[in-house]
Amino acid sequence: MPKTPVSFNLNGVETSLFVDGGQNLLDALRRGVGDLTPKFGCNQGTCGACTVLINGRPLLSCLVLASSAEGDSIVTAAGLADGPNLHPLQRAFMDGFAAQCGYCTPGMLLAAKALLDRNPNPAREDVAEAISGNLCRCTGYAPIIEAILAAAEVMRRSSRT
Repeated sequence: MPKTPVSFNLNGVETSLFVDGGQNLLDALRRGVGDLTPKFGCNQGTCGACTVLINGRPLLSCLVLASSAEGDSIVTAAGLADGPNLHPLQRAFMDGFAAQCGYCTPGMLLAAKALLDRNPNPAREDVAEAISGNLCRCTGYAPIIEAILAAAEVMRRSSRT
């Protein structure tokens, strides 16, 4: 099967590669580009470990054909930090012990970022809904929700200055 060229912006960097016709974006990111932050969980769209932001929307990269990402802006957890400076969500997850095994963390971070981008002052229920497609087997979700709410407060305070 011939390979198809695809170009997109990945974490602020223009990226081009050749993909197989049926290759999903998760595989293209992990194998083709080397970004291992989207995790391979179920490959069926049920766990959320492979969540990425595509044009600002949280999507499951295991369900997206890589060839359909042509011209898109894609953000993975690797693109959240600003050089050595962690994103407030990353800092809050660390400070609040919201990651235990860490497997779900990249997907949780991106689902949370999409929420905070559209709603900087979410209620607890909003956070729970935003991360509902991301399975976590370690934390019981409470530390994750608290970390997201803490990050939202930090981000609101920093935007006031």
